[in-house]
Amino acid sequence: MKFLAAVIISGFTSLAPFALANNAGSTPGQKTTSAPPAMGRNFPPPMRSFPLYGDGKIPNSKPTPNEESGADRGFVRNVSRPQIRVYLPAPSKANGASMLIFPGGGYSGLTFDNEGTQQARFFLDHGFAAFVVKYRVPSDQTMEKKSIGPLQDAQQALRFLRLHAKEWNLDPARVGAIGYSAGGHLASTLATHFNKAYIDNPEQVSLRPDFLVLVYPVISMDAKITHLDSRKALLGSTPSEDEVRLFSNELQVTKDTPPTLILHAADDRLVDVDNSIVFFQSLRHADVPVEARLFEKGQHGFFLMPRETWQMAIIEWMTSNGWPFARAK
Repeated sequence: MKFLAAVIISGFTSLAPFALANNAGSTPGQKTTSAPPAMGRNFPPPMRSFPLYGDGKIPNSKPTPNEESGADRGFVRNVSRPQIRVYLPAPSKANGASMLIFPGGGYSGLTFDNEGTQQARFFLDHGFAAFVVKYRVPSDQTMEKKSIGPLQDAQQALRFLRLHAKEWNLDPARVGAIGYSAGGHLASTLATHFNKAYIDNPEQVSLRPDFLVLVYPVISMDAKITHLDSRKALLGSTPSEDEVRLFSNELQVTKDTPPTLILHAADDRLVDVDNSIVFFQSLRHADVPVEARLFEKGQHGFFLMPRETWQMAIIEWMTSNGWPFARAK
């Protein structure tokens, strides 16, 4: 008990200077303690998830049960209720720019953890807001026209982001799209088909991303170089020549296609690197700013490379082009 009393007395004694300082207020010469820093500024807010179309009807959709599965294993199948996950950076890091993230999966599912959630956290570390799009995979069972379903969701995701930009202190003129594998096909479709709205857009929000990053992307539907499983999933077994041309994005490039970075490995055995090469050539000939980094080895998914090798290439390119920085209006 004597020890406890000593501790209590010592505690009161140690607090006394702070009490005096707080009560001194305007006493001349008295030192006051500054307010502690707002630690909340150093941590990102919790992730939030939203139905992509809110309470409205999902366009181009048949009434079917929700059979989505696989979230616990990182590969999501049978997406018919699209969502968007919002990751905002810590206020102390935020630069006002945003990335729409489209995971791959061959248009048969979504590699949602590796090419979605994990990538979002990487962009957060560098001050970018990240929006992971859980888009619908093409399906005759759930869609009236499966070839445009993913593009509708991509356009709606960009519209959603820009409509909420002010609320989240984001610059609607610094929104990039990044896609991996078949998600790269979707991102490049978004970046080359923005003149036609496949969704209701009463506010006339721009459906063109400001810049584009493609990582081991599917680009073409040309049977000679395409990823055949992605083509079959999106267009069916016997697509028309017009459909093949429409969704061969190297043929849809114009001078208004956004500035682009392309990353691919020459030894990719799943998606031929020629996809990236033909897109690079189309962009170059249209005078669109483009940079390609073709790695000798890495295979599909870049599993043979340290992540920082290719991820930091993205940050370097975005920084050199000024996307993390506010622009004069």
